[in-house]
Amino acid sequence: MRTLLTAALLGTLLCVPFALAQDVDIEFDESVNFGNYKTFRMGAGDVNAKAPALNNDLVRRRIENELRARLIAKKLTEVTGAADLTVRYSLGSTQRTDATAIPAGRLGRQRRVVRTRYTEGTLIIDLVATRELVWRAIVTEDEKDPAKIAGKLDEMVKKAIDKYPPKK
Repeated sequence: MRTLLTAALLGTLLCVPFALAQDVDIEFDESVNFGNYKTFRMGAGDVNAKAPALNNDLVRRRIENELRARLIAKKLTEVTGAADLTVRYSLGSTQRTDATAIPAGRLGRQRRVVRTRYTEGTLIIDLVATRELVWRAIVTEDEKDPAKIAGKLDEMVKKAIDKYPPKK
């Protein structure tokens, strides 16, 4: 019985890094031909986080610079005037708690509940064409430390923009 409990606990611990990985979801207008878009301009950026490690001008510039670099790598050209796409983003964070029940005792009747607190960071990137949202990426990072979320922002932007243009 102890071997079974040890194996279950070890299996749970091995899955934790994968459960705390980044999650990327995209939404897009399927009627749009994304090949027609050649230019972009940076629009409004918003940071809604209580943690000073995330809510500052340096983080805003990092996100914007990474967005520029990734979109230029996708063969889009940044312009200051009228553009095919306007890029907007929003970064927020919130405290979360997960509870995991682990079987214990005879026949797994008693359960031990393990609670894990972490900060969840969410980066939303919108591409807008003539006031219509045409593409959105939502990247979620489950992390305990807001400073670590700030350190992963480049990777979050990269994973999102890697999904542009969408495959229909």
